[in-house]
Amino acid sequence: MIALIDYGGGNVGSVLKAIRYLGCPAEAVARPEELAAATKIILPGQGHFGAMMKALEDRGMLEPLRRMILPGDTCVSSGGKPFRESAGVPRASFQAKPFLGICLGLQVLYEGSDEAPGVPGLGVLRGRVKRFEGVFKVPHVGWSQLEISQDARLLRGVEPGSFVYYCHSYYGPVTPESAAITDYGQRFAAVVEAANLGAVQFHPEKSGEAGLRVLKNFLDS
Repeated sequence: MIALIDYGGGNVGSVLKAIRYLGCPAEAVARPEELAAATKIILPGQGHFGAMMKALEDRGMLEPLRRMILPGDTCVSSGGKPFRESAGVPRASFQAKPFLGICLGLQVLYEGSDEAPGVPGLGVLRGRVKRFEGVFKVPHVGWSQLEISQDARLLRGVEPGSFVYYCHSYYGPVTPESAAITDYGQRFAAVVEAANLGAVQFHPEKSGEAGLRVLKNFLDS
């Protein structure tokens, strides 16, 4: 089963519709034990960084997510603390699985965000999410080009310079895991990929052929 995490906000419905359009069974889930049963995990997100992290914590999702996204016992933002069992589900149930974060689902992978000072992110990626500053209109809403910087499973068949659809005021910094970059007065991570982890800042379900190709690449991986 492909599990889309429903944390009570975001674009779960539109992503679910796109995945089913591609012919794959998928379900929205809201409990840790449902994550344990999934073969692949998608975290769509819209809204506020702090609100999303709190919603995931309230549902007992944070530690299972860290375990499934990042193999091993620690992450950047946990300060080296060991994995904790969640909601009575054994630790062994939460093994590394293919993961795709979308929009805010990418941003929460970083250590934190200026949108919610003092709220730690999942800490899978190093760095801090920043707000756009400068001459361009904020939020960044509309179509922008992808600058593909390295080979990535998510980007197979996606042409360099493809336009994809964005809606965001904050961006993740470019890191070694960044497979594609977009420039909106500031160069930011558009696609990240490492091991079983993948994430996109744009909305693939709203990005036409290029977006559907990214989703299909994840589903086929």
